[in-house]
Amino acid sequence: MIGYDGFKHRKGSKMHVCVDEGSMPLSIALGAGNEHDSKRFDELLDGLEKPPKELYADSAYDTEAIRGRLSSMDVEANIPVNPRNGRKPIQYDIETYGKMRSAVERFYGWLKSFRRIIVRYERLAAIYKALITIACITIHLRYGI
Repeated sequence: MIGYDGFKHRKGSKMHVCVDEGSMPLSIALGAGNEHDSKRFDELLDGLEKPPKELYADSAYDTEAIRGRLSSMDVEANIPVNPRNGRKPIQYDIETYGKMRSAVERFYGWLKSFRRIIVRYERLAAIYKALITIACITIHLRYGI
């Protein structure tokens, strides 16, 4: 689960997370560093208990397959258009997108308080994901409710 990231020129992995309005983690997926973000979208969506009414995602998740799956589930996609896809601009709510993007960044800020996760001492992806799950439980207990 560790891939070579061509941009940063080092080995690594990517953490994908789905959070609610209060920055509480709902679903987590772990992928290789050289893997595109959209490859782990299905895993994130399948990890949710029930599909959301509206979904906000980064422009890396702007693909035909993702938009098609969301529309088949009657989920409103609020995803900015990735200019590299060569698609016509699609309207999305910039103000609400900014608020939800800050919720994701707040979660990652909370996660940075767990040094073992940020440094990643573990070699096995299963152990690393288990530690992330423990950190998410701690975040729920610390900041939730």
